[in-house]
Amino acid sequence: MKITSHLLMLLPLAMGVGIAMTIQTAINSQLREYLYSPLQAALLSFLIGTIALAVLVFFQSAEKPNVDALRQIPWFLWLGGCLGVYSISVSIYTAPKLGFLSLSGLIIFGQIVMSMIVDQYGWLGTEKTPVNWQRLLGGVVIFTGVLLTLQR
Repeated sequence: MKITSHLLMLLPLAMGVGIAMTIQTAINSQLREYLYSPLQAALLSFLIGTIALAVLVFFQSAEKPNVDALRQIPWFLWLGGCLGVYSISVSIYTAPKLGFLSLSGLIIFGQIVMSMIVDQYGWLGTEKTPVNWQRLLGGVVIFTGVLLTLQR
């Protein structure tokens, strides 16, 4: 991958996702204390997020889809919200038990394994990118790091 000014701009944005996810999990884990369950905390988090997204979409200049356009979306593309529910709810439940470093490492390792599989086979509309020894070694190094974080 060639290092360009565009790439250098994307790096902190992508890193910001990791920062935001950690802060979100910490906030939602505390919210759980007030709402009695990870699912209730996730529901409130999604509700606030949905309101924020609705406001952003309302003010966005992009054309809004009509009902016919929504009907044409393949069924499996509707699963993203369910995966979000799983991710947020399980993070709220496991973060206090595993610790944030171990949880983050396990999440990243899971993302890397699934990303290698998706890339290898070109699943979900992605371009095929074969797994090579460098990518595999990177996954092993990260897995080793995750194992080290589990030691307390």
